[in-house]
Amino acid sequence: MSGLTNALQELRAERTRAQSQVEKLDRAIAVMESLNGSGTSSATRSSETSHKATQAVRVISAASRRKMALGQKARWAKAKNGAQPGTVEKKTAASPAKRTMSAASRKKIAAFQRARWAKLKAGKKAA
Repeated sequence: MSGLTNALQELRAERTRAQSQVEKLDRAIAVMESLNGSGTSSATRSSETSHKATQAVRVISAASRRKMALGQKARWAKAKNGAQPGTVEKKTAASPAKRTMSAASRKKIAAFQRARWAKLKAGKKAA
């Protein structure tokens, strides 16, 4: 048991050293970001992973978003066999009507199924 306790203490000490190393790295990153002008607040950085903290936030204007949306609509329209970009097509035709079966057809199918089941039951009785 004492070996297990010693191993646990060593692991905790290693975790503490690693945590202090990460804090030092975070401080160094913050200094570099402040020099670069792309610094993020420490509140947002603490909740994010270190990879996300170093990424700059990309701000896109409303006009650019509109252009991107129109471009994507054009690409989809081209993919749909050359439909006109910028116009939204609506289906005017309703879905096809549900097919109904005549009473005579239903009776034929029911009779066929009864004969089929009777044949199966007769096969089980004979076996």
